[in-house]
Amino acid sequence: MQLMNDKVAVVFGVANKRSIAWGITKALADAGATIALNYQNDRMGDAVRKLAEDLPETPYMAACDVTNDDEVAAYFDGIQREFGRVDALVHSIATAKREELGGEFVDTSWEGYALSQQVSAYSLIALARHARPLMKGHESAVLCLTYYGAEKVVDGYNVMGVAKSALESNTRYLAANLGPDGIRVNALSAGPIKTVSAMGVSGFSSILDSVEQKAPLRRNVTQDDVGQAALFLLSDMARGITGQTIYVDSGYSIIGV
Repeated sequence: MQLMNDKVAVVFGVANKRSIAWGITKALADAGATIALNYQNDRMGDAVRKLAEDLPETPYMAACDVTNDDEVAAYFDGIQREFGRVDALVHSIATAKREELGGEFVDTSWEGYALSQQVSAYSLIALARHARPLMKGHESAVLCLTYYGAEKVVDGYNVMGVAKSALESNTRYLAANLGPDGIRVNALSAGPIKTVSAMGVSGFSSILDSVEQKAPLRRNVTQDDVGQAALFLLSDMARGITGQTIYVDSGYSIIGV
C-alpha cells in the first residue's frame, strides 16, 4: 500500500522544477496522494500548470496570494468544496528583498524585515488557521521548510535567517495548539539546494562547497532527498512526531566550525 493513498495533500510554494516544493509534490503524488497546488498570479499559474503535466493525475489548482487573508480563505473554501478534507499541508514559501540578502544585517530596512516575516513566517499561521477545520478529527500533518541559517549565522542570509527562526518557533507553538485536534506540525531543515530563490543569497556557491567538503556524507542534498523525508513526516509513519525541526542536510548541522 502506498503511504499517501486516499489522502489529500495541499502544497504551497511550487514555482518551477527546481523548487523544493516541487520535489515534495512529486514524492507525495508518487505515494498516492491527491494533490492540490496554488499559484500567486496568472503568470505563475501557467508555469505551475505546465509542471503539473508530469504528475500521475491532474492536481487541483487555484490562485492564492498568502499575504491576502481573503484569498487564503477563498482557496480553502475551494478545497472544502472539492475534497472536504486536508490530510497534509506543505508550506514552502519564503521571500526577501534581494538587497537584504547581502551587506550588513544592521542595515536591514523595516519594509524588508516586515515583508520577509509576513511571507516566510506569518503565512504558516494563516494557512494553518484556514486549513484547521479540514484537518481536525483525523490523522493530519503540516510541514514547513526551514534552513540552518535560522539558528546559526550564515553569511548573506541575513533577514531570511531571522524569518526562518520565527518560522521554527511558529512550528512549535502551532504544534502545541493544534495537537489536541490530531494535527501534527513539523519543520524540515533542508541543506542548501540550487533553487531560484537560493541563488539570490550572496555567496551561495561557497555555501554549497562548504557543505560538500565538511558534511559527514561529503555531498549536498538533492530535491529527492528532501521530498522523501517530507513524505515520511507527512505520512502516518511519523504520527508520533510533532513540534520538531528535522534536518536533511547530509549531517552538516552536527559539525562545528
